[in-house]
Amino acid sequence: MAELTAREARPAVGNEEPWRPAGRRRPGTLRARASWTGRGRLVAGLVGLVVLVLGAVLIPWLGGLDQGAVDYTAVRQPPSLAHPFGTDAVGRDLFLRSFAGLGVSLTVAASCAVISTVIGTLYGALSGLLGGWPDRILMRAVDGVNAVPHLLLGIVIVALYHGSVLAVIASIGLTHWTTVARVVRSEVLSLRSRPFVDAAISGGASRRRVLGRHLLPAVVPPAVLSSVLILPHAVWHETALSFLGLGLPPHLASLGNILAEGRQAVLLGSWWIVVFPSALLAATTLAVAGIAAWWRDRTRPRRRSELAL
Repeated sequence: MAELTAREARPAVGNEEPWRPAGRRRPGTLRARASWTGRGRLVAGLVGLVVLVLGAVLIPWLGGLDQGAVDYTAVRQPPSLAHPFGTDAVGRDLFLRSFAGLGVSLTVAASCAVISTVIGTLYGALSGLLGGWPDRILMRAVDGVNAVPHLLLGIVIVALYHGSVLAVIASIGLTHWTTVARVVRSEVLSLRSRPFVDAAISGGASRRRVLGRHLLPAVVPPAVLSSVLILPHAVWHETALSFLGLGLPPHLASLGNILAEGRQAVLLGSWWIVVFPSALLAATTLAVAGIAAWWRDRTRPRRRSELAL
């Protein structure tokens, strides 16, 4: 014990490596590992998302998918070389329909994410800029929207216009903007106390000019991050509505419609009708989550350094 204590107290001499307690690693090593982990998530997310998007665009087109074509001689065939994902209850190739459904779901989800981001950014920036009692009133309205379950509110909107793609987009876009509004509001409240904003107000700039020239450009990174995070949530929301029979028309290929068709097929042993569309849904979520995690670390360097240490 005495020798160990003396070794701990003895400083490094010349080129001798300084002694460190066992189990502890250098901060530089931890920082490098965190950096490579973030890059790995980015690369994996980008590659996965690009492959999924290209597949959703090219595979149905190259395969000549016909939404109304049926083949009763190939009903519920298991996965094979001719049908990699098998066939459904009316003999349609599930490989083509799954990627076509992924394309439809991604298109709907991207439209919803854009709508939610625009509404939430403008609402949150206005609330943060006004401050005081207008800000409290606007935030209580946000609490009121959040108090209603998004899926229930979406069902009410879709039920009024059953089978309409625009109704599905509106039901998701108009119920998911509150998260963006809260993020943007917090950023605006933080920016209001910055010297450049005080200088602009002291120079006679109007609130409209301060909002458009100084605040909105500064809140673009967190708004984009929120939009990216909304994308997989919107895909799941659209899938849930279609699964319940309230989303897209039944003849239109979407992940929700395919899963709804596979509910009874699973009981008959046709597991592939549910497994492969669900795998595409999970892969899309994981790819977007990897990109969002990297973006979050890059836009919040202080938090990244704390995690690295």
